[in-house]
Amino acid sequence: MSFSKFSDEEITQRGKELYDSQIRSQVEIPQNIGKIASINIETGEYEIGDDLLITSRRLREKQADALIWTERIGFNAVFALSGTLVRRDV
Repeated sequence: MSFSKFSDEEITQRGKELYDSQIRSQVEIPQNIGKIASINIETGEYEIGDDLLITSRRLREKQADALIWTERIGFNAVFALSGTLVRRDV
């Protein structure tokens, strides 16, 4: 079992920074709204798809110990447990 050199807070911060500064402008297009973007926070590589497990597996095929942050493109959260997802302005 490997342990991350990053804390949960650092993973969150790095994932959000990568998405906002490098990835969002490339992926937030009409045909991707609502899809999953999984991001390797160490390399900046990302995968887009309809399923979080599949996008994460694609990244782990490239790097088995990848630290992955996930966003739902165009929304404020990946999943809603007892509320609703809020659409962000693009």
